[in-house]
Amino acid sequence: MQPLIEHEGVVIPLNRANIDTDMLLPKQYLKSLESFGFGDFLFDDERYLDPGEIDTPIESRRRNPACILNSSPYDQGSVVLAQANFGCGSSREHAVWALRDFGVRVVVAPSFGDIFRNNCFNNGVLPLQLEQAQIDALFAVVESQPGIRAKVSVSERMLWLGDRQIAFELEEGRRQRLLQGLDEIGETLAFAERIKAYENMRKAEEPWLFRE
Repeated sequence: MQPLIEHEGVVIPLNRANIDTDMLLPKQYLKSLESFGFGDFLFDDERYLDPGEIDTPIESRRRNPACILNSSPYDQGSVVLAQANFGCGSSREHAVWALRDFGVRVVVAPSFGDIFRNNCFNNGVLPLQLEQAQIDALFAVVESQPGIRAKVSVSERMLWLGDRQIAFELEEGRRQRLLQGLDEIGETLAFAERIKAYENMRKAEEPWLFRE
């Protein structure tokens, strides 16, 4: 997993609440056994005028000019600004994979679906939660300055947008995993030698537990 220490990118404003995981990535793309390659299918139902499947060539599908992700500079955006309950719905991790593969590293919203939030941390995407008043103020800036860039520092727990500087809360354990590029499995494997030493000690002290 790619570490997330500091990130700067164009803000993609999605000024609506309850964007669920099926909107982020429709169910037909869950057939893939891979964990990469979903960027072209992010907001699939909104980005394309033609239906698609995992093996439908993207070049054969007409893009919807009304979708923000199809217009510059948002097609290169990497910071999503949204409203409450972002990532609600099913537990599909594919939704986060689609955001990540599109290039999104930070999602800013007043609240998130719980499982979606955990999936973000496990895939190097920061779900940055702020108060509603702060979100509304950020939308006012972004919508008055299309294409504005935001900067986020995980190490300093700070967001910069225009002339605004906002400190945010982030649990230390999650912060360290983002900084080091570790998911929960990677964090566990960092203690592999200690785990192995403990198992060897158990085998020496209580060998009957390990008899086949």
